[in-house]
Amino acid sequence: MQELNEFLKLIDSYIGSHLWFVWLLLGTGIFFTIYLKFPQIRFFKYALRIVQGKFDKEDDEGDTSHFQALTTALSGTVGTGNIAGVALAVHMGGPAALFWMLVTAMLGMTTKFVEVTLSHKYREKVADGSMAGGPMYFMKARLNIKLSSGKMLNTGKWIAIVFALATVLSSFGTGSLPQINSISNSIFATFGLPHMLTGFVLAILLGFVIIGGIKRIAKVTSKLVPAMALLYFIGAISVIAFNYENIWPSIQAIFADIFTGSSATGGFLGATIAFAFNRGVNRGLFSNEAGQGSAPIAHAAARAHEPVSEGLVALLEPFIDTIIICTLTGLTLLASGVWNEKLDNRFQLADLQVLQGVHYEDVSDNGRIQLANHINGEESLPLFTGILSVEEGLITSDVKVVHARSLAENVKVQKGGTPFTGHIDVMNGVVSLKDDTAEPESFMDKIKAQFSSEPSNKIVIRGKSLVHSAPLTTVAFTKGWFGHWGQYIVSIGLLLFAFSTAISWSYYGDRAVTYLWGPKAVIWYHMIYVVAFFLASFVDTTIIWTLSGITIALMTIPNLIGLLFLHREMKDEVKSFWVEYRQRFPDEKRVPKD
Repeated sequence: MQELNEFLKLIDSYIGSHLWFVWLLLGTGIFFTIYLKFPQIRFFKYALRIVQGKFDKEDDEGDTSHFQALTTALSGTVGTGNIAGVALAVHMGGPAALFWMLVTAMLGMTTKFVEVTLSHKYREKVADGSMAGGPMYFMKARLNIKLSSGKMLNTGKWIAIVFALATVLSSFGTGSLPQINSISNSIFATFGLPHMLTGFVLAILLGFVIIGGIKRIAKVTSKLVPAMALLYFIGAISVIAFNYENIWPSIQAIFADIFTGSSATGGFLGATIAFAFNRGVNRGLFSNEAGQGSAPIAHAAARAHEPVSEGLVALLEPFIDTIIICTLTGLTLLASGVWNEKLDNRFQLADLQVLQGVHYEDVSDNGRIQLANHINGEESLPLFTGILSVEEGLITSDVKVVHARSLAENVKVQKGGTPFTGHIDVMNGVVSLKDDTAEPESFMDKIKAQFSSEPSNKIVIRGKSLVHSAPLTTVAFTKGWFGHWGQYIVSIGLLLFAFSTAISWSYYGDRAVTYLWGPKAVIWYHMIYVVAFFLASFVDTTIIWTLSGITIALMTIPNLIGLLFLHREMKDEVKSFWVEYRQRFPDEKRVPKD
């Protein structure tokens, strides 16, 4: 698992986590924000009117209403990114990462407006009578290259195929795998239910919903999204208000370190401005998916005769998803103070490193700087290789353990819940917990072990360190008026958020499969999607987050390039929309012209 994660991280370092990808994403948003004269501000009130159906016509074609399309797309974006993704961004980049998430959302409102408008314009009715759309359709129609000889190169077709294949992959990397993984981890931490059991039950429910197609999906999400948003809002406000004295310092922390990076505090070893910027933008994209090209697939099913009207509805998504919900999560983490606090937890091997020597510490400025430089990849410290000796659960070798970007404390090794005595192999700081003394398990024993919270032959490492993702948000929600009951709000909220995301992404993959191989292939895709959803419930979290970053980039890059290529067409569509709007509502004053 660790070797696979390192390989995926290497791939991701050249695409989704590289600075050029961040600038492509932000640059596209900045360009269209200026080119279309700040539509996220000028058009906002009209977006609210259109989502209420005030621009509709009786003969509009489509499978869902504006509101259903909005909630379906929101259910695809409001998920682990809002709960686990924000916590991961703060964990890696500090409070300043939240600022860059908000910037990404403001620019993302324009990007979402553009991508949905162009995709809705080129949607098609497929063989089964349903509407199908998304970036692959405008790519196929408009991204062909005309040579000087007059011959047309069919480049749009191949770009569309690349995007559709990336969409299928991303439906797993964004919609299926990280969602159920976060759900099962949260449910296990809160209720003690085994990961596999949670995955099994929810996989069956997922199968029942997605078989019904977009109409059943739209009905489920239109009821689920408002309910889950209200529940989460109440829980977050209870923590923020309970810790009211920390509200202003938290806001200051978000904005104070924008251009300097976040300073070390508590167990947090600090983060550079580049790291905060990169993680904030990256997690902001994962949260609202602006530019990824996923939301246009849901909006293509909406009943609308004018593509810009649906683009305006989509403009609301990053505002609701990131500016409102992610800000609530971020303030909850900061006001509660848990983001830089070392907590008792079970260590994940992908987040763990063993350093040679015992002289490292994080209580002095020099010690924190030394460790921070190592964690941020600026200056490597010696990694331990050899046999790690353990007696009665305590490591006796001269080493220090780093877990979750922090120096671990009170490290204990257990086997089946009791102190372990023996040896553990370590290679270049990487721990291998293969227990050669254990008797081989039969196939049925392995299945039973998965349904047990602590298999008797499994070695685990525990201790105090920083935590991230959903477990961090779960702890934060216990620091309010609800006390330990707050963890149930996160667990239930995460369950609803993430499950609805998995539902919506099954539809995105469904439409991509339809584009590539036709409606008959969809049933096979649904089967694989549900099985993968189940398997991801008990796979290492870190690997899944790394995989999701890669698949997001594979969708986003061709989509953004296509949007930039069609910028003039987008402006013409906006102008024609306002002409019709003024004709429909002649008494309304100060209507935009472009």
